[in-house]
Amino acid sequence: MYYTIFMLAGMQALDVPPPVEHVEAYLRTFADGKNLDFVHLSALARCWASIGLARIPDGLDRALLDRIEQFRKPDGGYDGDRNASHGTAYGAFVALGAYEDMGKTPPKLLKLIQALKRLESDDGAWSNVAGAKTGALNATAGAVILIQHLGFPVNQTVGDWVLAQAHPQGGFLAVPGAPLPDLLSTATALHALAAMDRRLPSAIHERCLDFLDSLWTAEGGFHGHWADEHVDAEYTFYGLLALGHLSL
Repeated sequence: MYYTIFMLAGMQALDVPPPVEHVEAYLRTFADGKNLDFVHLSALARCWASIGLARIPDGLDRALLDRIEQFRKPDGGYDGDRNASHGTAYGAFVALGAYEDMGKTPPKLLKLIQALKRLESDDGAWSNVAGAKTGALNATAGAVILIQHLGFPVNQTVGDWVLAQAHPQGGFLAVPGAPLPDLLSTATALHALAAMDRRLPSAIHERCLDFLDSLWTAEGGFHGHWADEHVDAEYTFYGLLALGHLSL
C-alpha cells in the first residue's frame, strides 16, 4: 500500500495511465481501513484519489478521514503513535495530504499551525520533537510546505537554513552534519525552496543534477543515496520530484 501511492504519483508525473481496474480491486481489499495504521490510512485515501474519487465506495472518504482524525493529538497536531501527546511535522503533512486528496480540509486548522509552531528548533528550522536544538530537513520542508499551502507566512530565513544543508558534492543532508546526502532530503529541500520562491544558486543546481545522475540506474529508477543498493518506487518518485524542480 505504502509504495502503491508513490507508483501512482510517479505514473501521473510521467503521464502514464495507471491500471485503474487492478488498483481499484486491490484497494477494495482494505475495506474501510480499520486494520491500518496512520500512514497506511493516508496512503489508502491518496490511492483512491489517484484513480478517481468517482470510484470510491459511498461513505468511504468520510470513514477514512474519521479514522485519520483518531490520530489527532491534544496540541492539534497528528502523529501515528496513538500514545503520543504531541503531533509531528511529518504527521501533519500526512494528514493534510489525505484530507486534501479527499477534497476536504482538516478541522481546527489554526490549532494545527500552532502545533507546528511548538516544533520549531533553536536554529530556526523544524524538528519532529519539541525543544530540539537542531532542525531536521524533512520536518522543516514538510512544515514549510504545509504552512505556506494553508496561507500562513513562513520566515524567509528558513530558506537560508535549507540551503545550508546542501552537500558540497550535490544533494542535501537530512540533518546538519549528516555523512551523506540523500534523495528524499534533496527532493523535499527543492520542493520547500520552490514553495518559498527561493531560487537555487547555480552551483548548487548543477551539483544537484550531478547527484541525481549518480543515483539514476539503467533500470529506470533511483537509489536513495550513494550507499543504497536497491531501487524502489518511493525513491524513484523523489527522483522525479527533484528533477521536476531542477528543470524549472
